[in-house]
Amino acid sequence: MKIRKNTKGSQLKHVLGIAWYRREQWNRLLEVSADRDELEDNYDDWLRTAEGTLEKLKRNGAGIVKVDIDVNKLVAWCVVANRSVDGRARAEYVSKLLSEA
Repeated sequence: MKIRKNTKGSQLKHVLGIAWYRREQWNRLLEVSADRDELEDNYDDWLRTAEGTLEKLKRNGAGIVKVDIDVNKLVAWCVVANRSVDGRARAEYVSKLLSEA
């Protein structure tokens, strides 16, 4: 979870970033992920799960930001950071992108 200033700059707001993958890159994500067995087999299954999670978090009052993930940039970041592409690396990458926004 990240803390960001709102547009007025005075109040702090908790924001949770959720990785949002692109349909056309889903198979690439599966190819490069060390934990491929923990991911959904296809994009439609992932999308249903992600949307369900998103709605649940919103109902619980969480501030959610969809973070667009370019899998090729994720892989490049993992190479530079000497990391496997796995759940922990993906979460850290989302956090990094969110903090740069």
